[in-house]
Amino acid sequence: MQATRKITVHVPADLLEKARTTTGQGITATVCEGLQLVAGAEAYRKLRELRGKVTVSVDLDRLREDGG
Repeated sequence: MQATRKITVHVPADLLEKARTTTGQGITATVCEGLQLVAGAEAYRKLRELRGKVTVSVDLDRLREDGG
């Protein structure tokens, strides 16, 4: 099990309720999901920087043959 920390945060009640409605989960799970999205934002930013700089070529016919 991962180590956890108990924290106290002040958040707008309406924002928390909208987020909980969206996730369909409780407060802890909703906050964890939000923190994961923030933590992952850096990876997405780096990927967006690569847009147009990486050339990918795919031979669909060859892939179909290999997939048998």
